[in-house]
Amino acid sequence: MGDSPAFSFSWARYGRAMRITALLLPFAFLALAACGPADSDPGPGGVTVSEAKALDEAAAMLDERLEAAEAGKAEAVATPSEGEEE
Repeated sequence: MGDSPAFSFSWARYGRAMRITALLLPFAFLALAACGPADSDPGPGGVTVSEAKALDEAAAMLDERLEAAEAGKAEAVATPSEGEEE
């Protein structure tokens, strides 16, 4: 067969600095992946991220008001007014 070992331990040939770098490199990538956009970064439509969040909140508030108004109209149609008799 030959004099080569069954398993190659090529990592043992590297120096200490290389092994430390190889161990720390994945953590560096994870730290960079955790970084999100800053509030002043441009977002969709040319507005900043914070402006986009504010627009989303305003749209949600308007949707809630519209739903409440529609529920009020449905309630008014379901119940007769005071002057009417059944």
